[in-house]
Amino acid sequence: MANFKEAIADVEAFVFDVDGVMTDGGIIPTHDGDFIRRYDAKDGYALAYAVKIGYKVCIISGGRGRTLENRLRMLGIREYHLDCMDKIATLRDFFAREGLDPQRVVYMGDDIPDLECMREVGIPVCPADAAAEVVEAARYVSEFRGGHGAVRDIVEQVLRARGDWARDAKGVTPSSLAASR
Repeated sequence: MANFKEAIADVEAFVFDVDGVMTDGGIIPTHDGDFIRRYDAKDGYALAYAVKIGYKVCIISGGRGRTLENRLRMLGIREYHLDCMDKIATLRDFFAREGLDPQRVVYMGDDIPDLECMREVGIPVCPADAAAEVVEAARYVSEFRGGHGAVRDIVEQVLRARGDWARDAKGVTPSSLAASR
């Protein structure tokens, strides 16, 4: 098995959980059945940038809500599976449809429902505050907590290893992503 820095230079795709990875895990239920979550803008920028320059990004989460879907669309993420109770089947389907080698995929999870998916990929990673079992299963543990830079950390490391980080200084915004569709 290649060392971590060598392995991330071969990454083709990213798969992320939401609650506890893209967020700090806190949710506030609203009266209409949706949820309010806090997201880190730098995590969002890294995801949107990766999508913009052609990386495959997939979200697989047990979480749900219109505001979550809106956030993912704003980032340009088209492949997302919410309210998902069979993450491994969804992950395998994503690999098959996209023709991906699981060894060249990053999966970032934070809790027990992510373990099976983490064991399926070559580069399982997690935030600093992930469950102990997840930390044990990870090849890399970010120094950042979920919702506080862990997503940016892994995306930036992969893109830097591939020579893709900051190659387009124009940046990305929801309106620039909509214009590129």
